[in-house]
Amino acid sequence: MARPPSRRRPAAGKHAQSMRKPVSRRPAWVGPVATVVGVGLLVAAFVAYRGWTTAPPPNIGTTDAAQVLATITGLRPAELDQIGLGSATNSIKNVSGPALTGADGKPEVFYLGAEYCPYCAAERWAMIIGLSRFGTFSGLETTTSSSTDVYANTPTFTFRKATYTSQYLDFQAVETLDRNQNPLQSPTAEQTALLRSYGTGSIPFVDFGNRYSLTGATYLPDILAGLTWQQVAVALQSPGTPQAKAILGSANLITAATCELTGQQPAKVCSSSSIRAIETRLGTGR
Repeated sequence: MARPPSRRRPAAGKHAQSMRKPVSRRPAWVGPVATVVGVGLLVAAFVAYRGWTTAPPPNIGTTDAAQVLATITGLRPAELDQIGLGSATNSIKNVSGPALTGADGKPEVFYLGAEYCPYCAAERWAMIIGLSRFGTFSGLETTTSSSTDVYANTPTFTFRKATYTSQYLDFQAVETLDRNQNPLQSPTAEQTALLRSYGTGSIPFVDFGNRYSLTGATYLPDILAGLTWQQVAVALQSPGTPQAKAILGSANLITAATCELTGQQPAKVCSSSSIRAIETRLGTGR
């Protein structure tokens, strides 16, 4: 995973010509003070610029994050059914291999990504919504993708400290690098083998019990540009928004793949007409 190129400041240019100093009737102290003020403004602007390009943007507090999560995981089933596949790209592919299960024998969904990655940032919204239909996340924290990569500062959550409980399946996640591309977590040898067997080397990578795999995001992160977490949550409550069509469509795609692992349980989720329709497409490879 290549690091983004570093920014270089252009060399300061020189004035092309000199000008005769005009006669001024202003008090003598005005010129020096104005110069000091002007320099101060330039320094402040530079500091603000540097802060925008390198410093992490402010995250929302724990209470606000909990409210956002409650909103997006508490969406009405009818709204999700209305979206169907939405504008999501059906990039989940069929794979075959020994069943991937957790320590308790339940089918496992494995995710590998990184906090700097904008495509991972986008896909996490859909994964949280989709997998929350089968279990409960705890320990999710807000973050953004890198400020120097494409789709800079995409708002998202991270699986870094998250845990997941479900009676139907197991979920394991690895965030390899933080948003500044510093080492964070390392996959096991077995997890690395999954990436080699079913992935393309790109992230995010998701393995659904060795029955399906997903490489890359199912929609472009540009629909999240400039939005706060709260604004994304509000947009998801309106089926006609680009965010709802992309994120909820992706969540339904993840739901359908997961229903194939759990034996169509829970029935109230897996028996919906929209999920069944997407499962049919997964089964035929379309």
